[in-house]
Amino acid sequence: MPELPEVETVRRTLAPVLVGATVVAAVRGAHPDDILLDPWPVFARSVRGREIESLERRGKYLAFRLRGEYRLVVHLGMTGELRLSHPAAPVSPHCHLALVLRSAHPLPPILVDPRQRFLLRYHDIRRFGRIALLDPAGWEMLSARLGPEPLDPALTALALWERLHERRSPIKSALLDQALIAGVGNIYADEALFRAGIHPERHCTTLRPDEVERLLAALRAVLTEAIASAGTTIRDYRDGTGRAGSYQFQLQVYGKEPGTPCPRCGAPLERVRIAGRSSTFCPRCQPLR
Repeated sequence: MPELPEVETVRRTLAPVLVGATVVAAVRGAHPDDILLDPWPVFARSVRGREIESLERRGKYLAFRLRGEYRLVVHLGMTGELRLSHPAAPVSPHCHLALVLRSAHPLPPILVDPRQRFLLRYHDIRRFGRIALLDPAGWEMLSARLGPEPLDPALTALALWERLHERRSPIKSALLDQALIAGVGNIYADEALFRAGIHPERHCTTLRPDEVERLLAALRAVLTEAIASAGTTIRDYRDGTGRAGSYQFQLQVYGKEPGTPCPRCGAPLERVRIAGRSSTFCPRCQPLR
């Protein structure tokens, strides 16, 4: 599932092309009603003629700020992709809807037709993604349900420690809770816990302030490195231009088979299930104490 670095990479690859473009029309694809939270006629009518003023990210959500009152909010689910496309390019059977856009500035002929029109297509093999039109109150309500952004300098280690100490759960499951901290999923939780030397089954109430400070620093380092590598592509994830990320080649523990030598100390890695998700860790570097 795309996490903060993947969604941020999609935002960065789409923004130079989309900001300032105008939605000419919405085009139905294979199963738009599985993706949209609004009825198709309402969605198509509401986006037509709107200029895209900016692209924002909140946690794992991507938001297209449209001129007027709406944001077009996208959650990519497990296999969702937003892909720029020439209008004449073949359509995938897993393309569920598309926006026809008119560019505000000249774009390469490989992307646009003679009228400077191009497509933004939404592909989703498993159809777990969701797209909604939100007014300001709806966006505020969604944002309020999410925790602070881990890369926000305003988030201090002390504030995170105070939030964690209210929880009686393992630290791994807490990090996956978007109400605690926004944008972190299984990949980067495992990587940050390994870097910080914290066992994924440690209960939040046992963590000392200095350990949380180390964890927050590790989270920020891992997320920043992943963004610089355009995200992690295990199977399906691609950016807005169709390119894979490369952070999978830097992963230390996530996805490694049990028994694989720890990249730091050489001890065999172990795997447990926490809150229904697999967690890989080094029992020597991340002792349960």
